[in-house]
Amino acid sequence: MFVSLLLPLIGFFVYAARYCYDFFPFLFCALLASLSYLVGCHFRLIRRHAESDLEIQDCLEKTNLLEDEFLKEQQAVSSLHRKIVNYSQLKGLTEKLCKSLTSVETSRVLSVEAGKLFGDKETMIILYLFHPKTGVLGIASSQKGQAHVNLKDKEGDWFDRWVVKTLKPLWVEDTKSDFRFDADKISTEESRKVRSLMSVPLMTGNKMIGILRVDSPRENYFVAEDIRLLATIADLGALAIENAQLYEKIEDLAIRDSLTGLYLRRHFLGRMPQEMSRCLRRKKELSFVLVDLDEFKRYNDKFGHTAGDIVLRTIGMILADEFDAPGDLVCRYGGEEFAVLLPDCSKEEAFERAEVLRKKVEAQTIILRREKTRITISVGVAAFPRDVQIKEDLIQKADMEMYRAKKQGRNRVCVTEG
Repeated sequence: MFVSLLLPLIGFFVYAARYCYDFFPFLFCALLASLSYLVGCHFRLIRRHAESDLEIQDCLEKTNLLEDEFLKEQQAVSSLHRKIVNYSQLKGLTEKLCKSLTSVETSRVLSVEAGKLFGDKETMIILYLFHPKTGVLGIASSQKGQAHVNLKDKEGDWFDRWVVKTLKPLWVEDTKSDFRFDADKISTEESRKVRSLMSVPLMTGNKMIGILRVDSPRENYFVAEDIRLLATIADLGALAIENAQLYEKIEDLAIRDSLTGLYLRRHFLGRMPQEMSRCLRRKKELSFVLVDLDEFKRYNDKFGHTAGDIVLRTIGMILADEFDAPGDLVCRYGGEEFAVLLPDCSKEEAFERAEVLRKKVEAQTIILRREKTRITISVGVAAFPRDVQIKEDLIQKADMEMYRAKKQGRNRVCVTEG
């Protein structure tokens, strides 16, 4: 446009300079008009550029909004996918926990599945449970990645004590900068490197039965979604562990005598064939010891049945304390009779152990109605397969020896000859 205006003006200027000087005023007016027109075009162009810049900025803003929305959608899809995967794994965890009937198996399943959800080769999964009798917190299961490991802090560390005290979940992004804990004190107590962790109490109602903890040597390893997922796992685990403990308690009550805490006769007789077969395979000897309290009826008649229960409970405790080696099986055989099964034990060794038991019982003072009393026992010992070949004969042989001890004056141990 500028060139199209400039060329005629140059032509007019040449014409006026050569042929007509009077044409210069008209040329000057034309030049002013052209300049005015060009100035107007310039301002319109500036305004157009400004409008274009605004349109570009508006487009960029819309693009940024769309990118932000797209990023949020991607994050939502990723989060949904992660939740679907987690819930799928939770379903598998629930099924496995339902199949676990013991505390040991339930603890192992809970640790392994938690390791699959959160773990890598550096992540530590620790399950603490309170001992049902002592109430002390102890490790039930611990693993690094998918491998079992042993830890020195059997009763937990500073973080675990915080969870026990507050009964609240704990999420630490960086142990070196968390204001709730003294980093210097933690570093001196910790025997391994822990920079980030999650720890959730296992609650059944208002009762705390343990802690499920996941920690990592890297800071900021866990996110808020992880602590929520761990809390869900802890709820499932607490219920499963409580059910397993109740199952074990009921199962234990079914095979143990409520008065003495020893095994019942039914369970004892059921175990005998298994132990006998095992000793045959190993070419070892198995001994059977039958114990009867001397003149127990006199105690009941003189002091009453409650006092008799005290005597039975005391003898049961002595038996359990004396025959506590791995494999020893002690039961209340019936009434005032007790039986002991000693795998991998010769008849001679069984006789010596029975003699130690007899002396302990004889030396035991039992206070009944403020009166110091003592009781004695008669013991019969037989061995398999040296003396007999079947279970019934083994019991009969020991029973015969026990009655022989009574006939010989009680308070003695008799063993089959040969």
